Amino acid sequence: MLSSGSKTAVHVALFRALESVRDDRLFSDSYARLFLPRGYRVAAGVARFRPVGRRLEQYIDARWGGPRGSAVARTRLIDDWVDDAVSRGARQLLVLGAGFDSRAHRLPALSSVDVFEVDHPATQASKQRILAGRTRSDVRFVPVDFLYDDLGSALASAGFSPTVQTVVVWEGVTNYLTAAAVDVTLRYLGGIRGEVIFTYVDKAVLDGGVADAWRGAVTAVGEPWTFGFDPASLADYLRERGLTLVEDVSTRDAAQRYQRPQTAAEFYRVARARVGVDAEGE
Repeated sequence: MLSSGSKTAVHVALFRALESVRDDRLFSDSYARLFLPRGYRVAAGVARFRPVGRRLEQYIDARWGGPRGSAVARTRLIDDWVDDAVSRGARQLLVLGAGFDSRAHRLPALSSVDVFEVDHPATQASKQRILAGRTRSDVRFVPVDFLYDDLGSALASAGFSPTVQTVVVWEGVTNYLTAAAVDVTLRYLGGIRGEVIFTYVDKAVLDGGVADAWRGAVTAVGEPWTFGFDPASLADYLRERGLTLVEDVSTRDAAQRYQRPQTAAEFYRVARARVGVDAEGE
């Protein structure tokens, strides 16, 4: 679970800030820079000069492996899937483990959609302080610890309706949870109306042998990966919880879709599922 001191959350914000100053950017996230410590903020600023930005990206990719390319690709893919869900009638956005997500403020399609952000209360307090006066004021913040709290009760208290068509974004979180926490959350989501977008790591990497640089980096900052799915059995797993897998792609495939294949990882994946076992073919 991300916390207000999460190094990985800060790194993803840096990757988004660097992408946002590129001439060929896949998305624009003007809020990402606000979440950065001073040194990273300066780096994101000077990256506007393309030779400097290119060198920074090369340094990051050489040091950490594939997280930057994967974060950029997954951000754009999820943006596109959220836009698609809203175009098909979604009227609520539920962001689980929201961290420094800024979609509620930067995606025009969400301007008339009710937004609920679920995260650790310390993370939410920090985020609200940073964004005060800069964004829409009607986002509903729902404090939850996925490892201990009941998600359904917390959302009900915040005014979330499970019968209103919803798009759920669960990005960059499942790989830091327990199998039990993921199971409980997906069983709850299988009872709402709408679709769920989530990221995960292929469980094979938890046994080592691949992704050594990236896995070592998150472990070194005290945020090791603890959970993964087997892509081959994901559809069956979701079906048992009331969800139908619609699409499951690696961030490498997503990066190729957007012509950014250089460093994105095959083992880091983004999936989209619709609620109900008969949702295929919609």
